Amino acid sequence: KWKSLYQIQGERKRIMRETCSKYKSNNRRIITPYHVSRIFVEDKYRVLYCEVPKAGCSNWKRVLMVLNGLASSTKDIQHNTVHYGNYLKRLDGFDHKGIYHRLNTYTKMLFIREPFEKLVSAFRDKFEHPNNYYHPVFGKAIISRYRVNATKEALRTGSGVKFKEFIQYLLDVHRPVGMDIHWDHVNRLCSPCLIDYDFVGKFESMEEDANFFLHLIGAPENLTFPKFKDRHSNEERTTTKITQQYFAQLSPSQRQQSYDFYYMDYLMFNYSKP
Repeated sequence: KWKSLYQIQGERKRIMRETCSKYKSNNRRIITPYHVSRIFVEDKYRVLYCEVPKAGCSNWKRVLMVLNGLASSTKDIQHNTVHYGNYLKRLDGFDHKGIYHRLNTYTKMLFIREPFEKLVSAFRDKFEHPNNYYHPVFGKAIISRYRVNATKEALRTGSGVKFKEFIQYLLDVHRPVGMDIHWDHVNRLCSPCLIDYDFVGKFESMEEDANFFLHLIGAPENLTFPKFKDRHSNEERTTTKITQQYFAQLSPSQRQQSYDFYYMDYLMFNYSKP
């Protein structure tokens, strides 16, 4: 079993490197604090984890906290503690020497997810539930720009953004509000052409990949990757079928443009075109 998992890792890294050398000319660029700002550091087991939202990141942070001795079990850690507790250090918090030392000696990993599923998962989480950041900041701007005859109420609250409107915002080169980590490219968040990741896991094979990774770093035997869904736990996870239902609301050209938008992620992580 381990043997086949080693082979899968080798293959994923090969495809990633080949895509980088074919499309990117930044192999010799200097790594700046900006490039490592999404990377979390666990010094005890010497792990660097690049956070990709909607690809198991809350549970990965829980695992890192347990490895670090900050909690005895992943079950004990609340969502807000994970995201707002600031218990985990980020790599950009170290000086130049500290950053390079860790990049050269720690095990670097990231977990990714099929781009459209990740996108729909983010949309459902941020726009279909009450949210006191995404509705006023993104929702208002999206509705006022893309909705004809928007009601005063919709313009005031920014609630009720439709998926089609969200996609219009995403594909607009003159976006009314900036980019957000929840729908940015993995390519931009984790700089895989600049940072040579040792381990590339996939959300689709999370349990197997995560527990293989824990085995590789010599984590305690009793630590396994948590299975629970972190937010809106009574709601079904975003699946391929759910993703198709959302994309069915778009025109063929919007679907194609969305694919083009995430083209490098599709290519680099070997996901087939939906």
